[in-house]
Amino acid sequence: MGAWLRHRLAEHVDVAGLLAAERLVDEDGRPVRDDDPYRPALHVWFHRDLPDEAAVPGVVHVVHRDERLVVVDKPPFLSTIPRGKHVLQSVVVRLRAELDLPELSPLHRLDRGTSGVLMLATEQRWRGPYQTAFERRAVDKTYRALAPLRPDLELPVVVRNHIRKVRGTVHAEVVPGAPVNAETTVSLVDEVDGLGLYRLVPRTGRTHQLRLHLFGLGIPIVDDPLYPVGRDVALDDFRHPMQLLAAEVAFTDPVDGRRREFHAVRSLPLGAERVSDLPGGAP
Repeated sequence: MGAWLRHRLAEHVDVAGLLAAERLVDEDGRPVRDDDPYRPALHVWFHRDLPDEAAVPGVVHVVHRDERLVVVDKPPFLSTIPRGKHVLQSVVVRLRAELDLPELSPLHRLDRGTSGVLMLATEQRWRGPYQTAFERRAVDKTYRALAPLRPDLELPVVVRNHIRKVRGTVHAEVVPGAPVNAETTVSLVDEVDGLGLYRLVPRTGRTHQLRLHLFGLGIPIVDDPLYPVGRDVALDDFRHPMQLLAAEVAFTDPVDGRRREFHAVRSLPLGAERVSDLPGGAP
């Protein structure tokens, strides 16, 4: 087994070190040893070493919890799921430990920079009905955003176009003339410190849809690090949260038929949050 593991993994991990530390295990949790006979079709498991991650400031507020659902208000800069350089610093990893829910999983996603209401299933058996509701667009989502005012812009307006994001690229793009796959209703709610407070109601859920739609109207979201121009922001720079908030979700529960409505704890404008708010955070 040692020879086979070196052949398959030596370019990626320290096989000798993992074997010596008994960190390579089989399906039953038994350590795989260097001189074990080779076993075809054996599944071998190990936890990779994780790089140090800067603690993302801000509390994950639990808005609602019951047998099937956990609804939270996510702070900016915190990933929804473990991904890339953000593993421990993600909603799922944090809450699985804090709430003792090892099967907790998101029913939809928010960009790392977007704050607000996020719904999760407590166990895998509840994922199906709620994910189907999202897929059928039976969940009404309302967002708020701070962006420049344009006196010449007639609102409310429905933005409809085709958005494409190529895997591996950072920016999404609008494709002129392509079939419509993204739709958002944009209206002005109020004025805050010379900026517009906008209500955004997406009918679809394309990647970066709201950010691109406001940018396309000439009113890019305040502190958006990608649109209109990408800014080189360090992963541990949490000073300027994007002013986009998932403010509300409402739907008829597919399991018990009750009308459900959940609201964010946060409101705009968003300010920088503190690491000291976290369990064990520094003062």
